[in-house]
Amino acid sequence: MDHRNRAVLVSVEQFDPGVTLGRRPGAGKDAKTLHRTLSKVGFKVDIHTDLSRDEIYQLFLKESRRPVKDCFLAVLSSHGDDGCVFGADGKPVQLSRIFTYFNNEYMEKKAKVFLIQACRGPGLDDGVEVDSAGDTRECSISQHLSVPVDTAVMYATPPGYGAFMHPLGSAFLQTFCTLLKQEDNRNLELTRLMTRLSHTVAYSFQAKGGTLAGKKEMPCFLTRLTREVFPFAEPGLSAISLVTTDESTRTPSIS
Repeated sequence: MDHRNRAVLVSVEQFDPGVTLGRRPGAGKDAKTLHRTLSKVGFKVDIHTDLSRDEIYQLFLKESRRPVKDCFLAVLSSHGDDGCVFGADGKPVQLSRIFTYFNNEYMEKKAKVFLIQACRGPGLDDGVEVDSAGDTRECSISQHLSVPVDTAVMYATPPGYGAFMHPLGSAFLQTFCTLLKQEDNRNLELTRLMTRLSHTVAYSFQAKGGTLAGKKEMPCFLTRLTREVFPFAEPGLSAISLVTTDESTRTPSIS
């Protein structure tokens, strides 16, 4: 039986006939890049494309009861709104329902990580000049009580805002994969890696052309982790460890 860390990618690029949601060129590029990148860091990767709402629910219910070594990673990429993504049939998939599937004995003490590449509203981000990176646009915890313990969720964008997709892939997921190509990033604790992802997208990405010219994107991170997580570290190392309180052993914060 395969007990590696597992990644499940659900990508909706083409919607069913009659659904008014537009095709998402670039979603396939994201899926291929994620498969290649995550496979190289030891994950068993499964890709599922253009699933309906009920198929997505059934998939994650099944996945939540399968064995995993230390970490389960899920990527959901589709059109969306705050609190949901859309299946290929145009029906909303409630993220809270997906999260609750993983609150069970099979996933107890396992790290669960979700990456959500989807719009969360119609807003567009003009960007703001600041003297520091103190504006993190934290997600409201009250909206995410369904997230189990030892789970982290990284959204491409804050509530109410759109997420960008390009034929060459999304800024959010392509940046995530680019970061994992570097050993220093792979060995980072998860919260530090996600901070680096947020910084890179926020300060390096800017839409070009037409009415979107100059618009920005700022990922949004929600965590209920109770331990340090190193899901992409070199093979042979445990993906999780208890949080230490020994100041002398803590790794300095990134700048």
